[in-house]
Amino acid sequence: MPKTLTDERIKELLQLDVDARYRYLIKQVVESREIWILTDEHGCVMLNTEDDDCVPVWPNQEFAALWATGEWEDCQPQAISLNKWHSRWTNGLLDDELSVVAFPNADLEGVILFPDEFDFDLTQQAKKQR
Repeated sequence: MPKTLTDERIKELLQLDVDARYRYLIKQVVESREIWILTDEHGCVMLNTEDDDCVPVWPNQEFAALWATGEWEDCQPQAISLNKWHSRWTNGLLDDELSVVAFPNADLEGVILFPDEFDFDLTQQAKKQR
C-alpha cells in the first residue's frame, strides 16, 4: 500500500532542485512500481519546450493531482505500472519522438530526457534496490 504524503513532505519535495527531484522520482517509481501521468479524454497531458514535446511524469499521485488546475482541471492522475512503462511507453514515446519531463514543478522546471535514458535510469535504480 503506497504511503500518503503529508502536506509538509509535499512542500519539502517541491522545494528541491531539479536534480534532487529527479533522484526522488527514480527511487520512488522503482519502489512503488508506478509512474504517474495526467490524462484527459484526449490522452496524456503534454508540455512543450522550444526543442521538445514532453510527457510530464510524477512519482506520486499527489504531485500529478497538483497539476490538475486551470486548463488541466478536467485531467485525472493515472498510474502506469513500471512493467507497462518498460514494455510499451518507452518505445512508444521514442517512436512518437517525445521526451519525458521528470517531476516538473509549478515553474515548469524538470529534467528533460529521452525515454530510453529515463528507462535506463529506472533499470539501474532497480538493480541497486535488489
